[in-house]
Amino acid sequence: MTELPAWLIAGFFLIALFYSMVGFGGGSSYLAVLVLAGLSYQTIPSLALCCNLIVTAGGCWHFYRAGHFRIRNVLPFIILSVPMAYLGGRMHVSKEVFCILLGFSLFAVAVRMFMPNRISQDPREISVKHAWAIGVPLGGALGLLAGIVGIGGGIFLSPLLLLMRWVTVKQAAAAASFFILFNSISGLAGQLQKGAVDAALLLPLGLAVFAGGQIGSRLGAYRIPVIRLQQMIGVLVLYVSVRLIMGAL
Repeated sequence: MTELPAWLIAGFFLIALFYSMVGFGGGSSYLAVLVLAGLSYQTIPSLALCCNLIVTAGGCWHFYRAGHFRIRNVLPFIILSVPMAYLGGRMHVSKEVFCILLGFSLFAVAVRMFMPNRISQDPREISVKHAWAIGVPLGGALGLLAGIVGIGGGIFLSPLLLLMRWVTVKQAAAAASFFILFNSISGLAGQLQKGAVDAALLLPLGLAVFAGGQIGSRLGAYRIPVIRLQQMIGVLVLYVSVRLIMGAL
């Protein structure tokens, strides 16, 4: 088994713990940590997507059991996002382009973390026609970006749903988990066309995110508010995003 530093495994556990509280898989931060740890960027997206799958599968279950999942909130976005995530996963990009895309993706994550959740506590009713007219093309765009950079895309979907006032905070978390799960499967299928996942790296990291994700998703679905936690993660992710963008430029 490839020897990994203890701080990397602990970092993955903490990322899974924090992100799963709000329905995310943590893929964007796994990518950032792996890049900063010096791993080959060709293997990074597939590792991050596998960890996403592990975390969001548990998140889907816990948010569904808690009664927060609404299929109408996420289905229009999934239809086109899944094939687009596969296409994005198959695309070959340079290290500089990869880091720039990742940096701006993380910047979007940071912005989302500072958004006040209370704005969506009273969601409005949306017609089926309106939901599909907006959700299908928007989901396709999010899926393509998610597949390219190796994340599930829910980190973008959740704030959009909140800004449009289609969902409550807990419903947004549930929608993000399902969106990330499906896109991670599709994106991983595309990434695997370029090479296999390093099982020696995946085993310790996968166990770490499984433990963190189970704890975090249970807390997020049943117990705690998340706005302060989001803001703390936002500070860290903002720093990492700026560092990656500046380094690539």
